[in-house]
Amino acid sequence: MRLFRRFLAISLAFAFTLVIQADEGMWMPHQMKDLDLIKLGLQMNPDNLFKKDGTGLMSAVVNLGGGTGEFVSPEGLILTNHHVAFGAIQRAATKEKDYLEDGFLARTQAEEIPAQGYTADVLLGYEDATAKIVKSIGSEMTPIQIYYAIEKAQKELIAEAEKEGPDIRATIASMYSGNQYFLFRFKRLKDVRLVYAPPQDLGNFGGEVDNWMWPRHTCDFSFLRAYVSKDGQGADHSPDNVPYKPKSFLRISLDGLKEGDFSFVMGYPGRTFRNYTLSELEFEKESLQRRLDQFKDIIAFYEKAGQGNREIEIKYAGLVKGLYNSLKNMQGKLEGMEKVDLFGRKKTSEQEFKVWVGPDPVRQKTYGEVLDRVAVFMARYADFTWKNNSLSGMTGFSGSTLLSQAYTIFRTVEEGQKLDKDREPSFQERNLPYIKQSIQLAERGYDLPTDRAFFKHQLKKMLNLSEVQAPAAFKALLAKKSEGAIDEYVDGLYNKTVLSNPEKRLELLALKPAELAKLQDPLISLAAELEKELKGLREEGKAFGQERAELKKIYEKALLEKSQGKFAPDANGTIRFTYGPVAGYSPRDAVRYLPVTTLKGVMEKTTGEPPFRVPDKLKALYQARDFGRYRDARLDDVACCFLNTTNVTGGNSGSPTLNARGEQVGIIFDMTYESVIGDYVIIPELQRSISVDIRYVLFVTEKFSGAGHIIKELGF
Repeated sequence: MRLFRRFLAISLAFAFTLVIQADEGMWMPHQMKDLDLIKLGLQMNPDNLFKKDGTGLMSAVVNLGGGTGEFVSPEGLILTNHHVAFGAIQRAATKEKDYLEDGFLARTQAEEIPAQGYTADVLLGYEDATAKIVKSIGSEMTPIQIYYAIEKAQKELIAEAEKEGPDIRATIASMYSGNQYFLFRFKRLKDVRLVYAPPQDLGNFGGEVDNWMWPRHTCDFSFLRAYVSKDGQGADHSPDNVPYKPKSFLRISLDGLKEGDFSFVMGYPGRTFRNYTLSELEFEKESLQRRLDQFKDIIAFYEKAGQGNREIEIKYAGLVKGLYNSLKNMQGKLEGMEKVDLFGRKKTSEQEFKVWVGPDPVRQKTYGEVLDRVAVFMARYADFTWKNNSLSGMTGFSGSTLLSQAYTIFRTVEEGQKLDKDREPSFQERNLPYIKQSIQLAERGYDLPTDRAFFKHQLKKMLNLSEVQAPAAFKALLAKKSEGAIDEYVDGLYNKTVLSNPEKRLELLALKPAELAKLQDPLISLAAELEKELKGLREEGKAFGQERAELKKIYEKALLEKSQGKFAPDANGTIRFTYGPVAGYSPRDAVRYLPVTTLKGVMEKTTGEPPFRVPDKLKALYQARDFGRYRDARLDDVACCFLNTTNVTGGNSGSPTLNARGEQVGIIFDMTYESVIGDYVIIPELQRSISVDIRYVLFVTEKFSGAGHIIKELGF
């Protein structure tokens, strides 16, 4: 017993040491030099992480549009998550070729199939564009004038950057609420193909039950490949294209990690809100609570529609999976807000901020009232948001697919009458190919009778809205208080529209507004009616958004001054670096989680029914102890997943987890339930990211699927 107590004391002391080393920032490349990474445990030259000539490790990490991937061979092979590649798998799947259920393997490059809707953006470099943006802003401008001045400057900078070549894609990102702006340049690879995806029983093992949870045993990975034209340009899919030759790709290590080992992650995190004020957090909490019921309702509708019909189930699989993922994330955030006393912490933080501002006359004049001003603004902003929720959702994911298509067509035709520089950014010429692609891909993600039924379902939910809340286009219909009238109305729209034909939808994009109106298509006419109200809301939303940004700009300028510039900007979809050791954690009293799971745990969880069903071949490999080179000597098993203290968020999925030498040892695919609150505040003792161990990835690739050609390409 005495020996055990001594061991426990050492373990707890070690765990505490790990916790205080947890990284609390998502750092931009130029900020890494201030992190003293060698002292922290990095065993490579930090200068080789990001290099302006494109040969640094960061250049191997690609933006897949909502997820991250990484080059792992000189032949353009990309490793990412199964759930990041899910859309490509789903769009290629049919009832007869069910790649979701059975997986997919191309044994030659000729057998690789298009990953429809996917692009891979390779970072070429970035530069500070702050001076070029802010020079266009006048001191007497209103928020909406500032908005359009910034938009104009951004359009000009992007257009200039993209003159470099037809495959160059530029973006501008605001940091610290507009205190800084950076121009990012990418090489866009538009021909991305699916190489390998494991069956769903492995790639989504545990399903929604295990999602955001630990211990985890999901083999969440897929392989893609990027192709270019023979002259090396990013080009549309063509049989003449050749594999892309990246300047940088990651080497893979089979050495694994143990508790305490240094690790780091590079990727494209979506959004964090760590610099929110108290009033912003209060708005965020209400927003999360409102979206919970909305998401549950949409999930229930589509799940019922897919019961007994695998074809419909496949078409809505990506949407339902995404909604479930967001739903559990939001639940975790709401629970976390209470568990870590987020609002109490923020009140304390703001009190400290006020003390720092203190009696200093310069600070008092510049920052003294900013928190109160943000609070007053957020009350107005909340009223605007809640009032218009029902209308704004009608043309998005929470509305009918065909109505959304009609609205896209109407807006594209209307915007097309303007000079390109005067259009809304999403409707500029550079984005027209993606608008056309979205119209084509819609066929793979919706079912016409189901869409008709969903439109009826959404309108019937509006029967409870007040007259003020009801969208103008539906006021007369909703005033009848009749579900039968709604059924008749929607049937009339769907029976008379031509938009069920995808080729016809594409043809309509080429029309003039008068020609489009002359068709008198009922869904196009409805889109035009909705736009009358949406246009005003859009302009009002821009003004509100800029007013908020201007207030936050003052607040975050103060935070930069207070910290002497030593804090990371909130994530916003740009490349970031985060580091931390491998470590377990204790989520609640008397519970201590180890940082590594194994194949033994997969077998222990197996029930024979989804989401805990395991293919017989994997069982046989385990029973025979046929682990090959992927056996971990310390564990005498295959390591499946592991934890580290890096901080990630949505968008980081697919990011490489690397060891101290810069070799890939895992793939980020999740966070623990207790750490989703990290989007708002880092709690070091709870902050954990989940990676699938690279040895499990390669074990399944080689031993389970027999894809030795992929293993060989990886250099083994």
